[in-house]
Amino acid sequence: MSSGEKSGDEITVVHLMRHGEVHNPEGVLYGRRPGYHLSDLGRKMADQVAEHLAERDITHVVASPLERAQETAAPIAGAHGLEIATDPRLIEAANVFEGKTFGVGDGALKKPGNWKYLTNPFRPSWGEPYIEQVVRMMAALGAARDAARGHEAVAVSHQLPIWIVRSFAERRRLWHDPRKRQCTLASLTSFTFHGDEIISVGYSEPARDLVPSHLLAGAKPAKGKSKAFGA
Repeated sequence: MSSGEKSGDEITVVHLMRHGEVHNPEGVLYGRRPGYHLSDLGRKMADQVAEHLAERDITHVVASPLERAQETAAPIAGAHGLEIATDPRLIEAANVFEGKTFGVGDGALKKPGNWKYLTNPFRPSWGEPYIEQVVRMMAALGAARDAARGHEAVAVSHQLPIWIVRSFAERRRLWHDPRKRQCTLASLTSFTFHGDEIISVGYSEPARDLVPSHLLAGAKPAKGKSKAFGA
């Protein structure tokens, strides 16, 4: 097989990783806003996942352009002697509530002027359509797969886009209860490809012991805290 020829038999794994905890004391829904960096705990999460993946056959590391994703990718890339590639398709979903506090029973939900954005959970009406997230995330997955054919790649992204593309791959409906997403901080949603075809999807939480209990999948928010302000 020539160097430019693709084999249809190789196994490639792309780990979609959610970034670590972000420093956000004001509780803002930060979305795509720049300037939000990992907290000290978030950096520990990134380091712990890098240690977990140190012996894996990772040949490509790529991240969303947002700071929190780039900072999460850094120790993984460093452990494998790789540069971080940037793919804008891995970015957080757009949301009209960016820059606002947005929790159940407080903040933006109390303002009648915002209720018009909550009319259609199936699209959804408050942000980037789910199907558009599927299209860009599937393209990003394919690019990471191609860059690491026969090996493994890590692609650092954000909770909602990761959950949506996983739901699509597993043939679930795209609209959902955000509290039930299985995509905690610094988790790995791992897509295994045989050639170009996804043959399995796995999920793991290498930094679970560092994640605050109210932010784990299915947990009830702690009193006075929203489930998550940006993903």
